[in-house]
Amino acid sequence: MIRAYKFLLRPTVGQQQALSEMLRDHCSLYNGALQERRDAWRHVSGTTVRYGDQSAQLKEIRAFDPECQGRWSFSSQQATLRRLDKAFAAFFRRVTSGGKPGYPRFRGVNRFDTVDFPKDGDGCRWDSTPHDAVTRVRFQGIGHVKVNRHRAVVGIDMGIASFLADSDGGFVPSPRHGRTAAAKLEAAQQALSRCKRRSNRRRKAVESVARLHRKVRRQRLDHAHKTALDLVREHDFIAHEDLRIRSMVKAPAPRPDPERPGVFLPNGAAAKAGLNRSISDAGWGVFLTILHAKAESAGREVIAVDPRNTSRTCPACGHVAAENRPTQDTFHCTGCGHRAHADTVGAVNVLRAGLARRNARPG
Repeated sequence: MIRAYKFLLRPTVGQQQALSEMLRDHCSLYNGALQERRDAWRHVSGTTVRYGDQSAQLKEIRAFDPECQGRWSFSSQQATLRRLDKAFAAFFRRVTSGGKPGYPRFRGVNRFDTVDFPKDGDGCRWDSTPHDAVTRVRFQGIGHVKVNRHRAVVGIDMGIASFLADSDGGFVPSPRHGRTAAAKLEAAQQALSRCKRRSNRRRKAVESVARLHRKVRRQRLDHAHKTALDLVREHDFIAHEDLRIRSMVKAPAPRPDPERPGVFLPNGAAAKAGLNRSISDAGWGVFLTILHAKAESAGREVIAVDPRNTSRTCPACGHVAAENRPTQDTFHCTGCGHRAHADTVGAVNVLRAGLARRNARPG
């Protein structure tokens, strides 16, 4: 699937005039090439002029008219000639199939509003850094033109208190749909337990419990879809932690007392059960699955990175220590004194790891 993305140019007055001149000169090239084909067919015994013939003349045309045709990108001029060649190919195809031919027409300046640059760096080049909100595009013959390029890069850190934090300092609150519905679910399940088996009352109670569970599931899916869609719309590149959710929600192993057979020591199972419920309620796995699917459909790139030490590494000096995170929300580097929200620090480090992994790919 090929998708197109539009970015808003912010040219100066002089650059706007130069862009208009570029369109005018490419329009003139298109019309001149069309006139040559018409004249060759009419006056030289039905001779057909093709793209290769006209492309070979570009060097001479640029040398003859350096003030107009000579200052623009050679590749963009070839693309304009290819556009005319495609118009003729479509014309002959319609003639062969018996359709309405529609011979290619001359273009007025007001009807010629596109110039193609086949390759980045050949007449047109992005000139930006990953964190720029306003970047620049360099056009041959015009210079660096500002562009509002809103879809940049972002790292996200999944959490319990906040559903996620991003590397730009933003937070998405955790909806906690399961916790909100917990009281109603508990009451419905207690009512179910008091019903006689295979009775109509029990059947209605089962449906009541199922209906509450379905509602929570729909709410969780709705939140995941909306959050993922916002990220995909606003960013070209998204990095997240490669979470092993199944391992995270496992119950702790029992701790037998070596001195008393059959007796077990405290293993924090109660506290872990509460954490497991919060992780399951957040729906990280569902969200990440939806995020990857939407990103693939929209042509975005999503990379999962190793989550180890992302919340313990200082983004300012690189110092790694467990003491850098004295509380759940606070990051205070013991090396340089840098302070920030711990989840934001984690998201920044996730983004850096994601960019490093992308740049390390071969080719």
